[in-house]
This record gives sequence, C-alpha cells and structure tokens, in this order.
Amino acid sequence: MGLVALASAVIGSLGVRVVRSTSDFLVASRTVGPAANAGAISGEYLSAASFLGIAGLILRDGADALWYPVGFTAGYLALVLFVSAPLRRSGAYTVPDFAEARLRSPLLRKICTVFVVIIGWLYLLPQLQGAGLTVNTVTGLPSWTGVVAAAVVVVATVVLGGMRSITFVQAFQYWLKLTALALPAIIALIFFLSDQRSFDRPAPPQFPDRTTVDIRTDVVLQVVTPVNFIATGELDGLPHAAAPIRWDVGTHTVDAGAVLEFPSGSAVPVVAGAPAKDETWLSPFPAGRDNGLLATYSLILALFLGTMGLPHVLVRFYTNPDGRAARRTAVVVLALLGGFYVVVTLLGALSRLYTPQLLVSGDTDAAVLLLPGAVLGSGWAGSLLGGLVAAGAWAAFLSTSSGLVVSIAGVLSTDVLGSSRVRDFRMSAVVAGAVPLGLSVAVTRLDFSEAVALVFAVAASTFCPLLVLGVWWRGLTDIGAIAGVLVGGLTSAGAVAVSLAGLGGPGWIGVLLYRPALATVPAAFLTMVVVSRLTVKHRPADVDQLLLRLHAPERLGLTRDRLEERVKRSSG
Repeated sequence: MGLVALASAVIGSLGVRVVRSTSDFLVASRTVGPAANAGAISGEYLSAASFLGIAGLILRDGADALWYPVGFTAGYLALVLFVSAPLRRSGAYTVPDFAEARLRSPLLRKICTVFVVIIGWLYLLPQLQGAGLTVNTVTGLPSWTGVVAAAVVVVATVVLGGMRSITFVQAFQYWLKLTALALPAIIALIFFLSDQRSFDRPAPPQFPDRTTVDIRTDVVLQVVTPVNFIATGELDGLPHAAAPIRWDVGTHTVDAGAVLEFPSGSAVPVVAGAPAKDETWLSPFPAGRDNGLLATYSLILALFLGTMGLPHVLVRFYTNPDGRAARRTAVVVLALLGGFYVVVTLLGALSRLYTPQLLVSGDTDAAVLLLPGAVLGSGWAGSLLGGLVAAGAWAAFLSTSSGLVVSIAGVLSTDVLGSSRVRDFRMSAVVAGAVPLGLSVAVTRLDFSEAVALVFAVAASTFCPLLVLGVWWRGLTDIGAIAGVLVGGLTSAGAVAVSLAGLGGPGWIGVLLYRPALATVPAAFLTMVVVSRLTVKHRPADVDQLLLRLHAPERLGLTRDRLEERVKRSSG
C-alpha cells in the first residue's frame, strides 16, 4: 500500500509540471484522448463498492447481488446513448455550469451545486471507510489510521496537480486494480477446480478447517442445521467463557467482543436475512425475502440512471477534445468495466467456499482481502498475494476519492467562492476532503455497495432528469428544472436518511424507502415536464441555438470552445 501511494505521487508529479491554468486543474485543458480518459474513468469509477463491496454482497446474497455489477456497467450505456457527446459539446466545466448555460438560471446553478457537494461527500464516505477497513484487516492498526492516510494522499495529489495530474494516476490505478484481482481469481479458480468443493447442494456452507471468528458488532445469526462450537462472550443474553455450545435451528444473538470457535466441517450460521443454504444462495428471490422483485427493479433503475448523475464521472467527459472522443471513451469504458466485474463476481462466489467465517461476523466486505490467505495459506505466497490485493484496494480508494475531490472542489471554487484562481481551487480541495474525513471517523462503517447504491438513487433522481431533458427536450424551463431537481433530490435524500436511520419498516413502503429510485426518478421527470409545460414563457429565447450547439457535429465549429477560439483569433 505504501508503494501504491508512492507510485501515485510520482506519476501525479508528471502532470504537475504541465499545470499552468485553472483549465488544467478542472478539465486538463480538454486534451485527454479516449484511451487515456477511459482508463482514468475506469480507475476512478471502480471504487470501494466495486473492489470490496460487490464480492462481499455476492458472498452474502448470491444471485440477487449480481445486479450490482450489471447495473454499474450498464450505466455507461445510458451515458453513451444520451449525454456523453452533447455534454462535451456544451463546453461546461461542471454540472452547475451546464445547468446555467442551458437554462440561464443562477438559482438552478446554486441548487445543482448543493447536490453535487452532497452526492460527492456521500460517495466519499464509503471510500475512506474502505481504506480504514483495508488497513485494519491487513495490518491490525486502527481503522482511523487508514482513513486519515487515504484522505491526506488524495487531497495532496489533487492540490498539487488537479485533473491533469490525477488522469495519469487513475489510469495507472485501474490496471493495478485489475491485476490485483485477476491474479488471485485465477489462482483460486485453479484450486477450486482441483478439489471436491461444490456450491450445488441443499445445505448451508461449511467451515473447511477449524475456524475462530471474532465478532466485532452485535449480530443476529440464523441456524438451519444444529451446530456445536466453543464460545467466549455473551450469546443469547448469557455470558460464556470457553464453553461448549449447541445451537438448534432458529435465530441466535451474539454480542460484540465474543469469540466463536467452530470445528472443521460444521455448518456455518449466517447473518439473519441472508440465504442460509447454498441452494437458496444460487436462486434469485429466495423464500422469506418479501418484495424482492420490487427492490430489484428499483435498484436497477438507480444504478442504470445514477451513473450519468455522478459528478466525478460527468466531469471526465469535459476533458475530451471533442464529442466523438467522448463517445469513444464511454465505449472503451464499457469493455474495461465489464472485464473487471467478471473477475469480482468470481472472487465473491469463491469466497463462500474459502472464507465462510465472514458470513458469521457479517464483515463480508473483507472477502477479497482474506481470500488469498485462505486459498494459499499463511505462507509467503499467501502473504504476497494478499499484499497485492491490499495494494489494489488502496488504489481503488485513492482513484475514486481523487475524482470526487476534484469535482467537489470545482463547484466549491467556481460557485461558492466565485473564483477561477488556482489558489482558491486548492483551498476548496482541502475543504472537499476534510468534511468526509471527519464523517468517516465519526460514523459507523456502512456496507459499501449498499451505501453507494443509495448515492446512485439520489444522483438518478436529480441530475439524470436534468441532463436528459436538458439535452433532448427544447421545452424544459428553469422553473421546471428547479422543481424537478428539488422533488427528486429531497424525496430520495429523505428516503436515504430514513433507511440509514433504520426507520424504514416492513412491506413495500419499507422497500421503496430503502430503494427509492423506482418512485423518485419518475417523480422528478414528471415534475420537470409538468411544471415546464405550465411555465412555457420561461423557456430560453435561444433554446434552438443552444440545442444546435449540443448536437451539431464538431467540424461545424459551433461549440463554445471553438467559438471562443474564433473570437480570440479575430481579436488578435
């Protein structure tokens, strides 16, 4: 992990040498080619949720979790189809820039600024907590040390070099992450094919060896086959000290600090609510999971449409030299992400065989980190491979966090401070990293992919309707856009707050609070359309010229960049 931080600093210093203007800091002067930009986008997009969280969800939930990698990848189809090229032709630096350029509304710009910061900070929170988990798992140091170290490295990289600097760093980090996962996946697959283990059985997973499980948080475990083990700590409300325990079929409580020692071959108790048997783990919508189809549809909608609303993803398309390059970038990203998620899915499935103890502790996000040691043992080979995986995880946090800090700092400097000076951008970058740093230390660690899915729901409910209608519908007005963004943003953010507070409750209402996109995205679109119809007089007078700029071929020279170049040449 130290080598990754050092290599990132060295590569980033190459970009620092050519940074001369605010344009270099914000969009790398729009000179990044499709291949390099695709690597950088993939590097920053593959976050803690992708590197650790998806494998953990597949380990715990099985087939139902496969929608996460599908949705994260398919979101770029929406970008390719609807916004990538027009967004680049707009000539904007940020989402608030685009909103004001399209609808001429300072108020809409301010509202977009608020949501960019909210989405960015919510997304940064699991990244920094993932860095803390990695450091704690690998070294045993307190989680806060990893959180602070990641925040310092990220902010320093952004402050020194901005977008041009982190472009090189993120492209390097993508290939490091892919290597760090592909190598252990191939080795684990070879071991799996050479032994007698199987997923296809109507029984719970089993401990391959004698296993000790440390319980760090209070958990409720589900037992479908009676199990015998040795326990120290408080179980089912009673204290035990190295006592033999037999659990019958049912649910049982274990308090934090307990230590459970299971013999080889015993059935694995799982966290209540997760599939307890392998046959149900392999099947979608297992019995006992109510409204599973409703939750899945809402998740798919959030992931598919939320990608185009993520500020750190959108800012990347402003860095392409033209709209055609932006579209080609998105296509290359699809291939890079697809390959990565195939590997992550494989690791998550194999973790159910080699690291079943995580189903007991509930700490499934650590599956990728512990799998190499579980497959190869505690010798030098397992340690070396585990170190590579930890380095890849560290790269995941750094690359995504860097992109988020750039996007947040961009809107803070241009919209809050009202400045285009490099000094103010650097100060904004410090603020952009300091706030989530404080939150990540103070807030209980969240399930990475679950937390990111909630952020996607907010992004899908705010910026997705604004961008799609702003690019493709001439009838959109500033009042309609403001109303739609507020309706989608407040309802989705409110649902996120309620679900995180544990107040959702059972039934379909609880599902929609936990997965709000199915309700909040249509509400935002409908609000924008209806209010725009009612306020048709507020439609910009030059709307046809604006849309022509967004959709006309680059060679016609109608984009803002080309017009500005023409003005400079004529004035010179």
